[in-house]
Amino acid sequence: MDKQTLINHLNNDLAGELGAIIQYLTYAAKATGPYRPQLAQFFLAEVADEQLHAQFLANKIVALGGEPTTQPRPVPAAQTNREMLEAVLAAERQATRDYTQRAKEAEEFGDKGLMVQLEDMVRDESGHSEETERILRDWPF
Repeated sequence: MDKQTLINHLNNDLAGELGAIIQYLTYAAKATGPYRPQLAQFFLAEVADEQLHAQFLANKIVALGGEPTTQPRPVPAAQTNREMLEAVLAAERQATRDYTQRAKEAEEFGDKGLMVQLEDMVRDESGHSEETERILRDWPF
């Protein structure tokens, strides 16, 4: 794993985190129905974690000599609460896969600190996925 490839991959992850922040903020505003207060709060509560991930990634990219992206991944269109939750679940699962791979790349690159931090981010994203799965499990519509 060479440095530039790692930087490029971390920038892709950063784009994902920036997209996730926008996704959660937008979906919180769009939540409707009798579960709106709880759903909006669920979405908004995730923003802080994603912001911390984005800040870490941006700092690491700079430390490696790269330029952090300012372009987020596109946010999937979603009209219903269920569509929003399903889009969030897909994004969290993708982040879990990406960070699992990135931790392997960091180990190969020889950056133990980055590997450990990415493994912590896998834990965070896995927890987000599990919570979203639980909400969707008995979603009434």
